[in-house]
Amino acid sequence: MAVVTITKDNFDSAVLSSDKPVLVDFWASWCGPCRMVSPIVDEIGNESDDRYKVGKINVDEQPELAAKYNVMSIPTLMVFRNGQPSQTSVGVRSKQDILTMLD
Repeated sequence: MAVVTITKDNFDSAVLSSDKPVLVDFWASWCGPCRMVSPIVDEIGNESDDRYKVGKINVDEQPELAAKYNVMSIPTLMVFRNGQPSQTSVGVRSKQDILTMLD
C-alpha cells in the first residue's frame, strides 16, 4: 500500500477512522534526520500488505496537526490505533524498531 500524504482535510478519514493501525511520520523537507527516516517509512508503506496504513505529515504545511499532537521535534513517528495515538518515537529509528511499533 502506498504512503499517503496526510493533511488536516483528510486526517480524520485517513487516520482517526482507520480500522487498521496507522503509522504517521511528522517531517519537514529541511530536516536531515527526516530525510534519513523517509526511505524507511516509504519501504514499510510499500510492504504493508494492507495490515496497516502509512502516512506522512509535513509539519511546515500542517502546523495545526503538529501542534494538536505536541510534535516538538522531528522526525516524530506516531502509531494510531482506534483513532488514538498508541506509540510515539522521536528521532531516527531502524526499520525493525518502526515495525515493532506497529506490532
